[in-house]
Amino acid sequence: MADVSAKSTHHSPGKDEEVVERRTLRDYLIILRERLWIALPIALLVAVGIGYYQSRATPLYQSRATLRFEKPDRIVATEGVTRPEVQSEFDINTYLEILKSDKLRQRVVNSLSPQEVKILQRPFLTKLSPGATPPSAGAALGSMVPSPVRNSFLISVSVNHQDPEAAALIANRYIDQFMQQIMDSTMGKNEYATDFLRKRSDDLRKESEAAALQVQRFMEVHKLVSLDESTNLVNARLQTVSTELTRVRLARLELESQVKQIETYQAEGRNLFEISSIATYDQIPALNAQIAELTRTQTVLGERYLERHPLMIELANKLRVAQEQLRTQVSLAIADLKSRLAKTADSERTFEQEKQLQETEFFKLRDLRGEYNSLKNQADVAQKNYIDILDRLNQTTTTKSLEKLPLQPLDRAVPAGAPFTPDLARIIRTSSLLFVALFLAVAIGLNFIDDRIKSTWDVEHYIGTTLLGIVPDLADTPDDDRYRMVLDHRQSPGLEAFLSIYSSVKIHSKLDFPKSILVTSTIPGEGKTLVSANLAASFARHGRRTLLIDCDLRRPMMHRHFKQSNQAGIITWFEKGADLSVEPQKNPDLGIISLGENLSLLCSGGRSKTPSSLLETPAFTQLLERLKQQYELVVVDSPPLGAVTDSLLLAERTDEIVYVCRFNKALRKHIQLYTKLLLSGKNEVLGIVLNGLSPRRIKYYSNYRYYRSYKKYYGTHG
Repeated sequence: MADVSAKSTHHSPGKDEEVVERRTLRDYLIILRERLWIALPIALLVAVGIGYYQSRATPLYQSRATLRFEKPDRIVATEGVTRPEVQSEFDINTYLEILKSDKLRQRVVNSLSPQEVKILQRPFLTKLSPGATPPSAGAALGSMVPSPVRNSFLISVSVNHQDPEAAALIANRYIDQFMQQIMDSTMGKNEYATDFLRKRSDDLRKESEAAALQVQRFMEVHKLVSLDESTNLVNARLQTVSTELTRVRLARLELESQVKQIETYQAEGRNLFEISSIATYDQIPALNAQIAELTRTQTVLGERYLERHPLMIELANKLRVAQEQLRTQVSLAIADLKSRLAKTADSERTFEQEKQLQETEFFKLRDLRGEYNSLKNQADVAQKNYIDILDRLNQTTTTKSLEKLPLQPLDRAVPAGAPFTPDLARIIRTSSLLFVALFLAVAIGLNFIDDRIKSTWDVEHYIGTTLLGIVPDLADTPDDDRYRMVLDHRQSPGLEAFLSIYSSVKIHSKLDFPKSILVTSTIPGEGKTLVSANLAASFARHGRRTLLIDCDLRRPMMHRHFKQSNQAGIITWFEKGADLSVEPQKNPDLGIISLGENLSLLCSGGRSKTPSSLLETPAFTQLLERLKQQYELVVVDSPPLGAVTDSLLLAERTDEIVYVCRFNKALRKHIQLYTKLLLSGKNEVLGIVLNGLSPRRIKYYSNYRYYRSYKKYYGTHG
């Protein structure tokens, strides 16, 4: 027997067998292609957004200075003498902590002159809102990072700042103040330190006195008692003049618009009385009314008298006089408008001159304020430095002389030529890697979240069942033609798909004829009836006497697809006593219909809300056995497993099972659950038929390449 001896490649997991999920590279490529238009925009948006945000970061410049310690090659045993040489790694770490200390940072801030503070504040001034105060020297100091140079007695001091000159200044100042602090701690008790402090105090005293004298002379030269009061007064005047200038300027623009409109009307010969300023001027409304009345009277009298009649002559004279007066009034209105325009322009020029005077005074006071603040800051800093050095001098005592300090700068910091951040090359690399990672993560993540069946991998590796075949999407085929596709020998890709399923069922079947095959699915609408009809027709086409049974007793549809009556069938036979004494083919209650050569149909015979009471009876089981004696193959179309339990009852009474799944509809975990339930019995699950794939998806989700070749061949030759 060919079917029995054929070696089956089918693998079905046992009751306790766990299916191992293993994907190939091709499976992941399919996943990426399927999720391309979801993952691509998300990854692109996030990567570009982060790259754009990083590229908009404030540019920072880095300058580096290096400090060198002398090699500890001498031993000093004299008591009371402190040697600052680096003796071990602990010493270097100690100096690093000193460099990072708040105390040294404050020393650096205090050592900055007003001109140096302005250099630090320079990059922040362009971002300040009007009237805002620039950041303090401490806030504008930037960031300093000290680090040891490997295998050496060197310490590198790196400073990041928005201004290259400021970065170099702060790096060098950190080195200088660090050396000064070391000198203060190690040489503060000797004569050298005392002399240095005394000389420095004299210099600072002179600087403080000179700075205070400059402030005093500045106030005398500019005759300033209170700079704030003068500034407020000038500012108030400036605001008043600006308000009046705006009002006069708007009035001038309005008058210019009216004059221009009049000139346009005159040039085009249009009616000037359409202009409001002309039509309402002085006596013009009254003259217009008078002329209108005279014209109306002249029209009325003209119907009685001739043109030379005294009344007509009198009216004509009055009308001429009124029109002359009207022209005069129009001229006066235009002249008055131009006169007002000239006066308004004069007023505007006057206010502009006054505004310029007030602005000049305001800017002068502002410049004086800047100069005054600079002098005052210099005086305050000089006074503070003098007081600090005096305090240091008073606390200093003299000890034994000490040899020179073994500490000196190696390389001074210089301004950087270009910012080190943002680094566009690094941003592009990071954004590109982020794009790839997000693209892969979103695509693969969505695939794992989406548990619907979509590919051969889902069938054979996840569910662990053989894929019997793939049925293409037959939406373009008329509904009735789909179910008769094999029966009517319609040349189409769908025909080849069903014949391929027939071949797979035959190969994977381990039972000889006669036998019964149950066709079921997980949920409604997956195409089990379509597969049942065409699978039965495929066996009939190959010479097997085949019976197609519609066992979906709740929603029978098979009779509609084949345009047959549903008066007789399983339910009718059962309700009339389930007589098995008559051969089923001749039993009118069953009403078996011949659909074609070797193919017959047994309808449901109506609908039933409780079909389990029928399916569990011994009579139904005996009916199936009798039908198998008269037919080589019985194909049973059953309800979905996920909707009702009828299919499980039918599975106990059939030999083999074909499971139908629709692409991207049923969940894999449900299919896996129901196939395990079916396998828990004595049935043989031949495999799964994947239904409803488009041609493009068939190409990317399976190896069934025959579909494209077949469609191309028959699409060309009809």
